[in-house]
Amino acid sequence: MEKVRKVLVHLSKDNTAPQCARFVQSITGHFIGNLDDQTTVNCFLVDNRFILCEGNREEGVPLKRAPFCPIKYLSHSEAASIPPDTLSRGVDVGVAVLLQSANQRVLLTRRAPTLRIFPKVWVPPGGHVELGEKLADAGFRELREETGLSLSPEDISSSRLLGLWESVYPPMLSRGLPQRHHIVTYMLLSTHLTHLQLQSCLRPEAAEVSGCMWLDPDLAKVIVSAVDGKEESVHVPASLPEAVGVTAVSPDGEMRESTLPVLVFCNRAPAQGEDVERVSTGTKYALELWLQTLESHSEKS
Repeated sequence: MEKVRKVLVHLSKDNTAPQCARFVQSITGHFIGNLDDQTTVNCFLVDNRFILCEGNREEGVPLKRAPFCPIKYLSHSEAASIPPDTLSRGVDVGVAVLLQSANQRVLLTRRAPTLRIFPKVWVPPGGHVELGEKLADAGFRELREETGLSLSPEDISSSRLLGLWESVYPPMLSRGLPQRHHIVTYMLLSTHLTHLQLQSCLRPEAAEVSGCMWLDPDLAKVIVSAVDGKEESVHVPASLPEAVGVTAVSPDGEMRESTLPVLVFCNRAPAQGEDVERVSTGTKYALELWLQTLESHSEKS
């Protein structure tokens, strides 16, 4: 038996034995075909296999892909032209942490401009799940490695799996054939600490992070409204400032306070050319789920 080298996505349908997903296989499409882009699944991390199977809304978690997901539109000839070493990768598993402060802000980080995948894009802290790790352990590790935040169980008031995102890079076929294919698991960690208390402990890893910000629900609603793949203008309420505070991280790790126009966070994924500074499509999905949890808690209280 081949030795397991990394955690990969395995798929089960109609109670069949889980099979390792192929790189060019649409994970979302496996369950619902090509007409829709969101479904509900159950997921399990067992023996270094991330297993997805059919679920229901009451017990499962949402799984979504972008309407323009490259794997969804990949032709047979295009798939055949992908290099063999890429095709052999399978579908990787990542974890991203939405760290919510006691005053309802979440931490986003800007990926370093030198990174090969999604440079200069704003995302939650996260990365690959390593062999032998639980999802929560991977989330805490990535949070610590990327931001310097080492949280104890006493700091966490609650944790939950928000949803799954099928991520492909480049994000559109118009920008090239797929090079990476992931299922990103978005975890929500709520803390007893305010964002200012957490900010004082930030020590970002400059090789991966070039900026940090604490996002409030009002700005999150505007960001979510800037739907990638659509061209409608974004309405920024007059109550929001034109610019928001961020922490810039220099290549040598120096942190300084700065600002960015709100409209930067409303940029959409371009169909052609170089990427732009923006919030990733998957992050917008996670923020939408986060806002739903806030609304749900508000209704219950």
